[in-house]
Amino acid sequence: MSKRVLMFATVPALFFAAAAGAQHPVLDMLANNVIQKYEHASCEQLWEKRREPKSQDERQMIEMLRGDPQMRTMFIDKIAAPVANKMFECGMLP
Repeated sequence: MSKRVLMFATVPALFFAAAAGAQHPVLDMLANNVIQKYEHASCEQLWEKRREPKSQDERQMIEMLRGDPQMRTMFIDKIAAPVANKMFECGMLP
């Protein structure tokens, strides 16, 4: 649990650093964290997490991706297949 809190606390700071410089390492790290979250979570955990409100850090990351179409495209390209596959397995996609 504390690893998640630490990750979500440091990711926004890394995103701001990425906006100023090398985006790819930070974007890769964030994408890998999202992929790992989906690969290691049970379907029940994903359903529970889906119902919870987003944290402030998650909302900031989403806003950053909304504000930078190129970064958003790279992020989605990295996570789309593994996340969609897990969501399909869990009945979250038709």
